[in-house]
Formats: sequence, C-alpha cells, structure tokens
Amino acid sequence: MLTKKQMDLLGFIHKRIQQDGVSPSFDEMKEALDLRSKSGIHRLITALEERGFIRRLPHRARALEIVKLPDAMGDRSNNVTQLHKTPPKPADNTPEFPMGGDVVTLAVMGQIAAGTPIAAIEQVARHVSIPSDMVSGHARHFALEVKGDSMINAGINNGDIVVIREQNTANNGDIVVALVDGQEATLKRLRRRGSAIALEAANPAYETRLYGADQVDVQGKLVGLIRSY
Repeated sequence: MLTKKQMDLLGFIHKRIQQDGVSPSFDEMKEALDLRSKSGIHRLITALEERGFIRRLPHRARALEIVKLPDAMGDRSNNVTQLHKTPPKPADNTPEFPMGGDVVTLAVMGQIAAGTPIAAIEQVARHVSIPSDMVSGHARHFALEVKGDSMINAGINNGDIVVIREQNTANNGDIVVALVDGQEATLKRLRRRGSAIALEAANPAYETRLYGADQVDVQGKLVGLIRSY
C-alpha cells in the first residue's frame, strides 16, 4: 500500500508523462507535493522503486520508468511508460553487447565528467570494441568518454574511454559513475564518511565534494580503460 504522498508523486509523474512526454524536474515535483526540499522527493522515489512502481534508468538524468500503477489509478495493464523515450533494455538474461571471439562491442553513452559534474548521460553516442576480458559474464556494461583531468593521478586522462559495469552499490575506494541529485553524472572515487558520501578526485587541484547519502546514486563501477595515442 502506498502512502498519500507516494500516490500523489506517482500520479504527478504519470500525468506529466502523458501530457508532455517528459519528466517533471525535481523542483517541479517538490512544488507539486508542497515539500520543503528535494531530499523528500528522493525518499519518495526510492520508496516507489522499492515497491516496484517505478524504476530508475542508469546514466540518464532523472530518467524513470513507470513499471505499473495502482488499481486506484485505473491502470491494470502494467504497460511501461518511459521518460525521455529511451529504447527498452534487453531482458536480464541477455547481454547488452554482441559477443564475437575475444572482442565485445559496447555503447559509448557520451561524456562523463572527471572534474566538475556535467549533465547526466542521455543517449548512445557511438560504439567501441573492447577486449572481452574487460567484461564479466552477463552483467551489463557501458562505456563513457572522459572529459576533464580530475582523475589523472588514478591513470585516467581526458579523452580516455572508461568501461563501466552497471551496478548500484560500491565499496569504499571504488571509482564509480555517480549520479548527483538525480541530475549530474561524474566519475570519482567514492568514500563513505559517516552518513555522508565523499566523491574524491585524483588530482590535488580539485576538492573533495561531500553529499548526503540520498543525493548520490551509484550507476556503475570502473572495470576497464581504453586509451588512444
């Protein structure tokens, strides 16, 4: 059973998708539900996700999937409506890349900031072939082009292609793609500091940024790197 606030948010998101075909911003959600901060929206979205009503799509700004609606909203079909009109993902038992000998092909989802966070990745920019030993089993992987120099002391340079294994958890010290406030994606080393999360650069010219746990969503972990000379 959903709370009134959860039902109100789900209904607002669904209505906006039906009317405009795009997601309402977090500020619009906050205003619609008369909440004081966006952290309340994050908690409501997490609760709806845990209950199977929505799904967050990785490496896309504010991209959500409505998986189902309560019967009270008059939708018994469980059809999926997706924000940003992104193509459906393969079934969980199907790799996202074609296998071929010792090489696999991954989608390069655009640029990722190794510096100040930039707008989250929205769409496939191109494809790249990588050695098959960079990926593991049937786990989903994607690639990103690095923009910036904040991770140079970790051996990650501007223009490199990083290979990311899609996952929503990370250990302290992992280099991850992190989505900040549901809007900006960045490549950083993750550290937990009590109830806060630190996103650390590997370049002394950049300061470590601290966020509340509800502000940071792990999108994937760095598992490989490709460099062109």
